[in-house]
Amino acid sequence: MIVGRPWRAAGIALGQLADTTFADPARRHPVAGFGWCAAALEARTYRDSRAAGVLHVAVLVGGLGVLGTVLQRAARGGPALGAVTAASTWVALGGTTLARTGTRLADLLDAGDINGARQLLPSLCGRDPSVLDADGLARAALESVAENTSDAHVAPVLWAAVAGVPGVLMYRGINTLDAMIGNRSPRYAQFGWAAARLDDAANYVAARVGGALVVLCAPLIGGSPTGALRAWRRDAARHPSPNAGVVEATFAGALGVRLGGPTQYRHELEIRPTLGDGRVPQVDDLRRSVVLSRVVQLATAALAVGLSAAGRSGRRACPRR
Repeated sequence: MIVGRPWRAAGIALGQLADTTFADPARRHPVAGFGWCAAALEARTYRDSRAAGVLHVAVLVGGLGVLGTVLQRAARGGPALGAVTAASTWVALGGTTLARTGTRLADLLDAGDINGARQLLPSLCGRDPSVLDADGLARAALESVAENTSDAHVAPVLWAAVAGVPGVLMYRGINTLDAMIGNRSPRYAQFGWAAARLDDAANYVAARVGGALVVLCAPLIGGSPTGALRAWRRDAARHPSPNAGVVEATFAGALGVRLGGPTQYRHELEIRPTLGDGRVPQVDDLRRSVVLSRVVQLATAALAVGLSAAGRSGRRACPRR
């Protein structure tokens, strides 16, 4: 017989609590340290080819997998496993920082501080803020809140639930590499291909779980579940990202706003498809998106804790002789 142990579930719950209470570490964040290592390695591995990018990603993500496996095995179950899982989950989560940044940007827009909002926007996304007015900043921030609710919270929590410490650390590495090199700029069109495709795969299920939770949680913030579901079915597949389209469409439908359209990045202008059929997002809609994001984050944590508690540790009560 195999005995189930709740330590992973306890660790995920504690990681969620730490993120809610403390947000991201203000200094010496491990993810920033990983980014520094990735940049240093890129100086040696960079070539304008997909093969070089595959090697770059394999070394970094594989290293995180080894580190996570060593930490998990060293814990040997029990409270130590809960502590290691909690720390790894907290490091990987970004939901509270996302919500606080979205709220801060809304405050700046309400105060008429467009320059301040433009300076803050890069903390949320890679848009070129210099070309955006108040409505454009609200739309960009809302889209980022929607997408990163999945990327920065739903996905890492689910990876912690299904794959433990190695899974959550590898996921955060994959997502960080996608942010660093997974774009279509001339430098990274080939080298960043592997990072972008791996991030798509790592987020595929999580984005759809996130979309489903948006539909279910929409009534809790006065949103429309039918609108969210309709926008998902009609609009999500037209988005250039197989994952961002799901959560952005469901947020748009739930909040009754229209997302998409011309999107200026520093390296290119993209004409995004329209998601939802409501009004142009305003500051109040950005605030509502932050509340919806927080509710979805908590729902995800509850789901992950339940999945982990129902799982099995793999240790036998009566070892075979």
